[in-house]
Amino acid sequence: MNFLEFDAQDRAIVNRLQNGLPLVLHPYAAVAEELGVSEEELLARLTRLRDSGVLSRFGPMYHAERMGGGLTLAALAVPEADYERVVEILNNVPEVAHNYRREHTLNMWFVLATESSERIPQVVTDIEVATGLPVFNMPKEREFYVRVHLSV
Repeated sequence: MNFLEFDAQDRAIVNRLQNGLPLVLHPYAAVAEELGVSEEELLARLTRLRDSGVLSRFGPMYHAERMGGGLTLAALAVPEADYERVVEILNNVPEVAHNYRREHTLNMWFVLATESSERIPQVVTDIEVATGLPVFNMPKEREFYVRVHLSV
């Protein structure tokens, strides 16, 4: 998909869905009615936007800790020559939700999501053993809710 294929209706859908879905039996039908399209068209457009990469993710956000899980932000200082090797290791750790490069001494950051908070230290140790590098574990001390709405 290129930007020419991202039309006004796509923009309206993305802008509307950033406000959440209504708590009704058929939420997509309700949103489709608001936007003046059929539910089928709404779902087809969402599928096309996701499949084309315009939307990288579409789904609910869960509070993992309230569900009994563990979350933490962590970082590594990876020597440049080792960077790809460490990326490969982290990409194969099921508990790594995502990782990314930063321009900093701590140049690889990642989020660990585990089934329980007690599992976090073990996964950190496993990563340290696999990479040979110390993991800087930075668990959340306080939660802030920041709503982001990006008009398209």
